[in-house]
Amino acid sequence: MTRPEKPLQLSGAARIYGTLAHPSDHVRAPTLFTAKFAELGLDKVMIPIDVRAEDLTGMIEALRRQENFEGAAVTIPHKIELAKLCDELGETAQLTGAVNAIMFDPDRRLLGDNFDGKGFVAGLYGEGFSLQDKKILMVGAGGAARAVGLALAKEPLAGLDICNRSPDKAEWLAGRLVEVTGQNIAAVPNPPAELGGYDMIVNTTSLGLHDGDALPIGLDQVRADCVICDIIMIPERTAWMQAAEARGLTVHAGRHMLSYQMDLIAEFIGAW
Repeated sequence: MTRPEKPLQLSGAARIYGTLAHPSDHVRAPTLFTAKFAELGLDKVMIPIDVRAEDLTGMIEALRRQENFEGAAVTIPHKIELAKLCDELGETAQLTGAVNAIMFDPDRRLLGDNFDGKGFVAGLYGEGFSLQDKKILMVGAGGAARAVGLALAKEPLAGLDICNRSPDKAEWLAGRLVEVTGQNIAAVPNPPAELGGYDMIVNTTSLGLHDGDALPIGLDQVRADCVICDIIMIPERTAWMQAAEARGLTVHAGRHMLSYQMDLIAEFIGAW
């Protein structure tokens, strides 16, 4: 993205957007959106909003009353809980039970939807990867996994397996995606007994956000042509991705998921 020649200048009529997270130090949306606002000459700004889970309801009610607050991107750990606070959910949010974007309508009703999955798949295609007849392992079954899994399940895959630290969550998600799409989707042990059959492995967990995190899954048994994907945006190269690169594996960074869904979120929240 082109860096604006002049710094962003806001008036008293500026419209405010946010990114809801905890912690918020890993989020990239405020940087990307605010730079775009400046580039377009818009009297708007996006700020990081670091709010703990127990304070989420109170924060939403405060933002509802802030009349120049239009909407927000949503990330870990609020995607599922915030969906419960919405007055209305879009189709993907209904199916996944999670949101990654919210906006207030003129009556200050809270609307939510989820664009993570569409952004992730668009990023794969945009960066030159094919999903045709691919066997994919998805690690994780939380809010982001639900959206990514749904989007992947709508593609012409050979199959999608899901593993998770809590097996019951993987089983629930696999069953739900089968109901919705009718595709070949299954829950498998974490870690799976055999990793050599996968063309792509996708980490949708938060493992990798912080130094010292365990790796989402080991790489000893993966094929040399297996693509390793992460949805974490900061750090851009997680320890898992670095380990994959050290083995000569192809990696796909999390920043692409946001980059390719940015316009979708912007349109939904009325940013541009």
